[in-house]
Amino acid sequence: MNEAINPEPSGIVRGPNQMLELDRSECLDLLASASIGRIAVTVPDWAQPVIRPVNYLFDKSSQSVLIRSGIDSKLHAVMRSANAAFEVDETDPANRIGWSVIIHGVCEEITTPSELRRIEALGLAPWAPGHKGRWIRIRTNTVSGRRLVAVRHGRA
Repeated sequence: MNEAINPEPSGIVRGPNQMLELDRSECLDLLASASIGRIAVTVPDWAQPVIRPVNYLFDKSSQSVLIRSGIDSKLHAVMRSANAAFEVDETDPANRIGWSVIIHGVCEEITTPSELRRIEALGLAPWAPGHKGRWIRIRTNTVSGRRLVAVRHGRA
């Protein structure tokens, strides 16, 4: 039997998985479908890049990732870095499939009162304890994504 092909309990023969590139539209839909991601920045005066898991929401109208933060938090400190990367994914380890979307963009604090009122109505509730009165936006300047799909063949 070919080592790259694994029989499944259902009798379907599973071949090697296939990697698909996602278009911008599908990437944005996936960003909107998830609620946990990771922000990555390089902060001046810090020796290493900073990566933080965060709950977020995707604002379709501005095509931006929105995150809430406290003023004294490490996440708020990343505002000293103008550029950020943000990654979100979903995996199915049992089937060895999943997807990943990465955006790169400008990281900025939202301070305009009308914009704050609009995004407050979107309903992003922080998971972490403490007051999270600051809003951080990462604009989706560049977007890329990939999906790992199972390739299935007929019965064994």
